[in-house]
Formats: sequence, structure tokens, C-alpha cells
Amino acid sequence: MPDRRSFLLTLATAMSVSPARAVGAPERIALWPSTPPGGGGPSGPLRRDDSGAISNIATPILEAFVPETPNGVAVLVAGGGGYARIGLVKEAYPAAYWLAAQGITAFVLTYRLPRENWNDGPVVALQDVQRGIRLIRAQADRFRIDPARLGVMGFSAGGHLCGMAASRSAFRSYAPQDAADEGSARPDFATLLYPVVSLEPPNDRTTSRRSLVGDSPTPGESTAWSLQTYVRGGCPPIFLVQTDDDPVIGPEHSGILDAACRAARVPVEYHRFAVGGHGFGIGRSDTPVALWPRLYRLWLTSLALLR
Repeated sequence: MPDRRSFLLTLATAMSVSPARAVGAPERIALWPSTPPGGGGPSGPLRRDDSGAISNIATPILEAFVPETPNGVAVLVAGGGGYARIGLVKEAYPAAYWLAAQGITAFVLTYRLPRENWNDGPVVALQDVQRGIRLIRAQADRFRIDPARLGVMGFSAGGHLCGMAASRSAFRSYAPQDAADEGSARPDFATLLYPVVSLEPPNDRTTSRRSLVGDSPTPGESTAWSLQTYVRGGCPPIFLVQTDDDPVIGPEHSGILDAACRAARVPVEYHRFAVGGHGFGIGRSDTPVALWPRLYRLWLTSLALLR
């Protein structure tokens, strides 16, 4: 795995951004005041694979990427990995540095993974993202952000998680821990890139489905963790990106979510690219899918989130 300096230089070359100017070293923030709710969890140190993805997560955290001149917008970022690991180096960190280069304060979420012996099972990741949103709002003054301009951005399984945060914000997934939990868990906008959406047949052949509801779920369990189940009026605006040639999460998933949003009159902007595969993250500069960050910035401007 590359060291931090070489990683930042790679990002700077790819994005034509000086990381030293865009953001300093990220600040690590404990997500929970003591042990996470529910009990259980893995033992031993954090594990990293050759791609930089992590697992065996006993202590969920936020990492704050603060731009030199914050513009007041904040985004919580969740990498993917089928709820079996979290892609930081290929997805979450590049997105956070790009956001910071736009003046947007980014918070990368290291969330708990459902099958790592947590007593609350699939709910633990939702607990972490809801807590993360509340904690960011509680520290809005310190980070110089507007608590009414806080969004989420998720990739693949992280897209499913951020979609759940957007559509199930009224659901109390854990008992309040402190004053931060008096705040709202509803994001003001949601950005979902090649997200897992449905856990129901025939779209249930994903690692996320196995991680969340197991190998032989009941129809009720699959429906309960399918994102489109919870899309209702009042959900925040959604920015959706998908490729037609994605071999891991087919375009049917994004199509289901797009249709659910339109039926519920939830504002949705769906950008569908012919090629790009899966896991493209912020996008390679030599591919059409690399246009999505520019489109995203224009979308934020159209919503008056960027001023």
C-alpha cells in the first residue's frame, strides 16, 4: 500500500489539485462517546487489503478534510465494498480531496460492517451514518459549515448506506447517546454512485445482499433492506450516477431508484454513462464518466447549495 505522501501526489496529478493547498491532514473524530451501540464486534487490529480497503472495524470514525477556505457546504462520504470492507483509497479519499478542493468540507465515514459479529447486525452501518450526520451538525460552528447544507455521498454499498440515510432519516436506529443526538439525521442532498438499491430477486446477486440479510433471506428481509422501499415525498434531492457496463451492480439498480424517486416526486438527477464499469470513484480523466464531478458541482449550484 502506498504511503500517504505518494498517495496525495497521485491524487494531485489525477485532479490537477495541490493537496497541500486544498486540505491539511484529516482530523480523526470518534463517532461514539464510548462503545458503539448494540455490543459485540470484531477483535484485533484493523485489516487492509492490497487495494487499501479496510475491514475488521471495531471503532467507527469520521475523518474531516477541511479546505483552506470552507464555503459552508459539507458532505459525508462513504466508500463501497459490499458491506464486507470499505474502499478508502480508490473511492472515499479521492472524493474527499476533490470536495475539499471545491471548498466543500468532507467527512469520510469508516462505518461498522454488519457481519463482523455485531449484535445489531445490519443496523450497525445505518447507526453509524445517522450518528455521523448528527455529529457533523453538532460541530458545524467549529468546522465553519452550514448545518442546512449537509449532504452525503456514497459509492456502491456506500451508496446504499447513504440512500438509506436519505430515505430513512426519521427512523431511530439507536438510543440517543448525548446532546448531538438531538439533531436531525436527514441529509439535505444525497449523491449515489453505482449504488446497490434492491436486495430482491432478480437483483439480489450482490455481496451487499449477503452481508446484510445472509444467503437465504426471507422476502420480508430482502424488502426491508431494499432502498426503493423507503422512497417517499420529503426525501432530499438525489444525484445518481451509473454506467451501463457495470459488471458488479447492474444499471437496473439505479433504474429502480430513479423510477421510485419520480413516482414519489423526489427531485432526482440521473446521469447514465455507456461505459465506465464499476468502482470508478472520482473518475479517470480519459473516460467520459470523469465528467460526473463537474456535473455534480453544477447540480449543487442549481440547488443553491453552492453560492
